[in-house]
Amino acid sequence: MKARTVKRHGRESFKSLWRNGWMTFASISSVTITLLLVGVFFVIMMNLNEVATTIEENVEIRVHVDQTATKEDQAALEDKIKGISDVASVTFSAKQQELDNLIKSFGDQGDAYELFQQDNPLSDVFVVKTKDPNDTKKVAKEIEKFDNAATVKYGQGTVDRLFNVINVSRNVGIVLIAGLLFTAMFLISNTIKITIVARRKEIEIMRLVGATNWFIRWPFFLEGMWLGVLGSIIPIGLVSVIYYYAYEYLQPRLAGNYIQILDYTPFVYQVGALLLLMGAVIGIWGSVMSIRKFLKV
Repeated sequence: MKARTVKRHGRESFKSLWRNGWMTFASISSVTITLLLVGVFFVIMMNLNEVATTIEENVEIRVHVDQTATKEDQAALEDKIKGISDVASVTFSAKQQELDNLIKSFGDQGDAYELFQQDNPLSDVFVVKTKDPNDTKKVAKEIEKFDNAATVKYGQGTVDRLFNVINVSRNVGIVLIAGLLFTAMFLISNTIKITIVARRKEIEIMRLVGATNWFIRWPFFLEGMWLGVLGSIIPIGLVSVIYYYAYEYLQPRLAGNYIQILDYTPFVYQVGALLLLMGAVIGIWGSVMSIRKFLKV
């Protein structure tokens, strides 16, 4: 395509936006609101996914070894656990280490447990992590059948509820974002449709003088793209500002905790680029759908 033709298509698309001022304003406003909601949902979803992934990575099975088990029995139990195909790692924690961790976890109140230093009632523990966190329950049930595995703890019902909440949250978020994007495409499609109806005589003249179908279509594609891009500017700015203050508020309070949110950068740049791309894509797609149905060329 020649540079002069590209310039002409761009000029015509801007003229069309100006001629249909109120519809242009309505479309940009709807895209702005839609992408703002999409941006907020996306930021929340990505951070929930980050938190969920972190929690999933920290889900572990604690296998308490029978206190009557010998060193050979412990080694045999460890070999059996490692032999499970879904197991990623097995870490041994001696009962003295378990007691030290318990005392440390209680802080100043842990002094009350110092009396157990001479007669430690805790058991040696194998800390097991699975390759897929969703296999935690299955692996735990299998380990329970092994000799010298006194008790097997993995959070039982809590883990199941956690994974259910994570999966539901992800699915609901995807459905909401898809619905919002479809709404934006529908509104842009209607705007382009009105533009086509208003310019039907001009289109007929262009066809009579030999204009190709693509020559006629290009201004409408560009118009849809401008609507989407212009509608994405405010959401990008607002989402960046909102996430900045949310990050500044939450990050110090989560410091030292294994639950963390995504760093402000480069995440905010990635969200901005995604919203800009979404705006352009839904604008062009809205134009394509409108032209295919209502522009008989």
